[in-house]
Amino acid sequence: MQKFMAELLGTFVLVLGGCGSAVLAAAFPQLGIGFAGVALAFGLTVLIMAYAVGHISGGHFNPAVTLGLIAGGRFPLSQALPYIIAQLAGATAAAAVLYLVASGQPGFDVTASGFASNGFAEHSPGGYSLLAGMVIEVVLTAVFLIVIMGATDKSAPAGFAPIAIGLALTLIHLVSIPVTNTSVNPARSTGVALFQGTWALSQLWMFWLMPIVGAVLGGVIYRNLLQKAED
Repeated sequence: MQKFMAELLGTFVLVLGGCGSAVLAAAFPQLGIGFAGVALAFGLTVLIMAYAVGHISGGHFNPAVTLGLIAGGRFPLSQALPYIIAQLAGATAAAAVLYLVASGQPGFDVTASGFASNGFAEHSPGGYSLLAGMVIEVVLTAVFLIVIMGATDKSAPAGFAPIAIGLALTLIHLVSIPVTNTSVNPARSTGVALFQGTWALSQLWMFWLMPIVGAVLGGVIYRNLLQKAED
């Protein structure tokens, strides 16, 4: 139960901090934090929660990471479903809190605003195609898994994994916010899509399928090509 609660809490903070920065602070008049600020917010949330509860659950906070670690031989398949349920619960709870806060501003329209949802084609921040979104989500999630597995390898320097992982997520967002608003995390995508309620739900399939494909690919690459044989 402690592991599942840690995953719920970690995902809650990730979505509240990352998506909250996008909804509430990114375009704030004259003082908005912009894409760079949102990217940093996502990276910081993973970093702080990995230090806070990573020693309890492993600090996945992401269904794609859980499945990628299974593919990489680092996590048992038997625990995947409860981990994913906990992650989805945390993401949905964070989106609910964010919705309540954002609704406190006169004129807020969750459908029109997009509510930090992920999208492609006409719902991509930069108008990027479905194919472009699929490629960026697969490649960057694979890179993310390789960083996670490398940073947490028993041969890696101890205690620094959350820093590397948080910075990797920041870099991923800096690259891909204009393309898909950056998912690489099906729970993050699902939480806000449930409240956006229209196009975000119809495009949600891509932000489950592509991050999972990328994560499994990254896990397999690290396990078979990069991990030391004695590990």
